[in-house]
This record gives sequence, structure tokens and C-alpha cells, in this order.
Amino acid sequence: MAGERYNEEFKIAAVKQVTEHGYSIADVAQRLGITTKSLYNWRDRYGENAQAYHEKQSSHEELRKLKAELKRVTEERDILKEAAVFFAAESKKNTRS
Repeated sequence: MAGERYNEEFKIAAVKQVTEHGYSIADVAQRLGITTKSLYNWRDRYGENAQAYHEKQSSHEELRKLKAELKRVTEERDILKEAAVFFAAESKKNTRS
């Protein structure tokens, strides 16, 4: 079943078997034919700690956006610096004539 995609309902039902019914992750994973790693990930995403998971994800997304914006602004600044140097040199050439 490698690479198979499961719908959200399936994932939530699998997590409920662990969180609400008390089955072990290894037992549920084996019965459903999924990896324990997948079930641990789903538990983080849909289980009791889902709020903390979503906050962490939104923090990562915000950080990614801020890094992209910083990169863009830094590139713009560098272009403007080069333009200022160019126009200053052109201005000096024109005043000497």
C-alpha cells in the first residue's frame, strides 16, 4: 500500500481508535495496513493535540512567507543601491561637461 492516499475521514477514524478507544498505535496500524509513522503523523494532525499541531504549522507557514518577503525586499534594495551608484556616476559625468 505504499504511496496510497487516504481520505480525511479514514485518518480521523484511525486516530479515534487510538485516542478514544485506547488501542495501541502499532495494533491499529497493523490492522489497517498502514505504517505506524503515518498513524503518529495523523494523531498529531487530528488527535487531542491537533490545536498545537495547527499552531505549529501556521507558525512555519508565516515564517516561510516572511523569509520569502525578506528575500524579495533584499533583492529590491540591492537593485536600488546599484541604480543609485549608476545614476550618481552618470550625474558626475554630466556636470563635468
